[in-house]
Amino acid sequence: MSRPALWIVVGALFGLLAVALGAFAAHILEARGAARAVDLVETAARYQATHALALVLCGLLGLIAGAGAPAARWAGRAGLFFTLGIVLFCGALYGIALLGWPLGMVAPLGGTSFMVGWGLLAVAGWRASRPA
Repeated sequence: MSRPALWIVVGALFGLLAVALGAFAAHILEARGAARAVDLVETAARYQATHALALVLCGLLGLIAGAGAPAARWAGRAGLFFTLGIVLFCGALYGIALLGWPLGMVAPLGGTSFMVGWGLLAVAGWRASRPA
């Protein structure tokens, strides 16, 4: 499997997980009256779903650009940071909401990873628009 195709698969799996965790929050946590936990999981699931789509975009851009093209390399770097952001930011919120883990200081690292990912994706798009 090529790296761009891998980003599509990873993005799709993160999207699936975001829907599942969002549904869990809406049905189970809400029934328990855990309003703060519901808010945290809904926020995490929203960010996860958004960045799952960004991962799919990284994969598509990599496939369009072609293996080894500068745009594909920058899209791959963006994919790494989007994945890191999902793990750190969303993982921290899930950990706080579902397990009571004190992970509040981890979330800003994930948010920063998301921003770096978007910046790298912008570079990938710019590189894709330039002749080889």
